[in-house]
Amino acid sequence: MPDVPATRRRQLRTWRRGAQPWLLEAPQAEHPLLDLASNDYLGLSRDPQVLEAAARELRDQGLGSGGSRLVTGSRPSHAALEEALAAWLLRDRVLLYPSGFQANIAALSALADRHTTVIADRLIHHSLLVGIRACGARLVRYRHNDINDLSRRVSQAPPPVVVVTESLFSMEGTSPDLDAIAGCCAEHGAALLVDEAHALGVLGHQGRGLCHGLQAPVTLISGTFGKAFGSGGAFLAGDGAIGEQLLQTSGAFRYTTALAPPLAAGALEALRLMESHPGWGPELIARAGRWRDSLVHAGWPRPLGLGPVLPLVLGADQAALDRQQALERKGLLTVAIRPPTVPEGSARLRLVLRRDVPAGTAARLTEALGPR
Repeated sequence: MPDVPATRRRQLRTWRRGAQPWLLEAPQAEHPLLDLASNDYLGLSRDPQVLEAAARELRDQGLGSGGSRLVTGSRPSHAALEEALAAWLLRDRVLLYPSGFQANIAALSALADRHTTVIADRLIHHSLLVGIRACGARLVRYRHNDINDLSRRVSQAPPPVVVVTESLFSMEGTSPDLDAIAGCCAEHGAALLVDEAHALGVLGHQGRGLCHGLQAPVTLISGTFGKAFGSGGAFLAGDGAIGEQLLQTSGAFRYTTALAPPLAAGALEALRLMESHPGWGPELIARAGRWRDSLVHAGWPRPLGLGPVLPLVLGADQAALDRQQALERKGLLTVAIRPPTVPEGSARLRLVLRRDVPAGTAARLTEALGPR
């Protein structure tokens, strides 16, 4: 067993949904906790319409698909979800994957090989790093959200080049200037992969992510259904050529059991709800701004970014753990994020604001946090 310091040892905790959508219960917890940790940004994982759509598909098509998409696993709900996403994102082709981890590995395998230089933001998700290693590309990392550093490295790298970033960094709460990044890639002939997992449903025009409406092209978008969609699984979206390439060559698509049909049906219903409620994202962003104001008023540094992820950087691992436990004693759940998930010396509480969190939670949170 690896020698892991006590302050970095991970433990599994089992949670049950509480009486209200924002509550979680655990055997080891004295009382239900108000959930300020999960990524269900729009509260759709318990939405009655989403649940009913998944239940209908469960009764009609069964729990699992029973095979890969290229054998017997493809269902009408898969095709309907792919077509709806393609229209929503203005992309030619979408392919579904059982997980975001698989989708990101598939994306890098399609765009890069051992002859490629991948220039990636220093804080990209672990799944993207695994994908870069798997395809054998040369990895170059640029300073977080630093377009000048990226431009310099892209201009100096021998082709072919792939640039990798995220539209909402899940531990930082920050977003890059994607317009500038896409323009830089277009100028130098580099491909661009953007992970929109945490932005879709919340950021961009009508929640369509920060790639929507860019002047320069984005080669491939990676997205997941386990965040704002309230479901599970993932997808890749691109033009017709890259979609056909993925269909014909992606091992992560070919050699895996297809996404469970109820998850696909639930995600499709969630997408329909997002389309019919285009104000959900802007309302959540506005509320997140008020939460940031509240934290500043209470003496805390303003969390970076604009979206629903609000990190409170504390530095030491034990300091983050102590704050987590103190908040739990007051009925609030937020998780201490420690290295290697975040850089050394930047352990933090990762606060997550969701649409269904009750009014008054910000005041309750700042009172429970106390002084920095």
